[in-house]
Amino acid sequence: MLPAGFPSTTSLADVLTSCVSAMSGEQPTIGIPEVSRAVLVVADGLGAHALRARTGHARFMGPRLTRATTIDSGSPTTTAAAIATLCTGRAPGEHGIVGYRGYDPASGTTFNHLSGWTGEPAPERWQRCESVFETAARRGIPSYAVGPERYRGSSYTAAALRGAEYVGAASMQRRVELVRELFDRGGRRLVYLYVPELDVAAHAAGWESDAWLIALEELDSAISGLARSLRAGEGAFVTADHGILDVPAGSHVLYDTVPALTEGVEHVGGDPRMLQLYLRTGATESDESALAAAWRDAEGHRSWIATRSEAIEAGWFGPTVDAEVAPRIGNVLVAARARIAYYDSTPEGARSRQMVGQHGSFTPEEQKVPLLRLGAFE
Repeated sequence: MLPAGFPSTTSLADVLTSCVSAMSGEQPTIGIPEVSRAVLVVADGLGAHALRARTGHARFMGPRLTRATTIDSGSPTTTAAAIATLCTGRAPGEHGIVGYRGYDPASGTTFNHLSGWTGEPAPERWQRCESVFETAARRGIPSYAVGPERYRGSSYTAAALRGAEYVGAASMQRRVELVRELFDRGGRRLVYLYVPELDVAAHAAGWESDAWLIALEELDSAISGLARSLRAGEGAFVTADHGILDVPAGSHVLYDTVPALTEGVEHVGGDPRMLQLYLRTGATESDESALAAAWRDAEGHRSWIATRSEAIEAGWFGPTVDAEVAPRIGNVLVAARARIAYYDSTPEGARSRQMVGQHGSFTPEEQKVPLLRLGAFE
């Protein structure tokens, strides 16, 4: 049986939309009071499992993590899809960003949403939904996206954060300080604050590394300071786009060494723990079924295998997948269930295989994230 992509009633899609509702005098999906100013802190890769395991290094956030303050991120558990879900209030089947490495049916090419996207496809076309920041602007609420300066001009920023004024700062501490400065401008204000440091450390050395613990301690101190700075009518959420688990190099599966697993495959997208395999133009349903069967025979004991239609029916991309989005999804999808990651054996792939921390699939380590409440939201 395939897992559900959005297994509970609350996901990342509800968080920023609830903030805007609470600032507009409407009933939010998540139970929070009316506020004038709200900030959402997104700590990339801070899964609930990892935070719970390292509570001693997060003395402010750790005790606040309970069953009530844990939600499902949604699917796929990858930054490109999850942040777009946060910032639109829509699942990937609607906003159209369905994986780390995307496939554009119009050009027949794949591209990296986060680091290799240079304007084509056009961000305003590729991300198909109005952002929460655009919604806020229509209601007279200024929005700000606070993050590292290096992300200001990216195509992904243009797609996911459109409608927000980008405010760049290099250090985590400075980014948190900017929240107070923006709030002090008065009136209603919505702030999205992005913290990539934990995810960077996890990918490089693993979430069980000293580097990750140092980043966690820095974040915990910064969030404690943010909580102390909040005033009446100001609320904050702290969440993550996905969780993390460590996959040693010995658990990498070089799928292209088995010819049957690449039969008819023209492109590979998605993530190492959520492969999306795209068949050549003109492939039939029979070709798709044969590829899925080959993967089930070889990898079904440790991964979930689905055809595009099966993944859509299981809700892997949300309750609705628009007709324009469906061709962006792989013909066959491979979601790791065991602690493994799928790579090709080419020299070009060697750099990617250095990554320790992984995510993308449906395990609790990847899908469960905190939703901590501060200030008026407590």
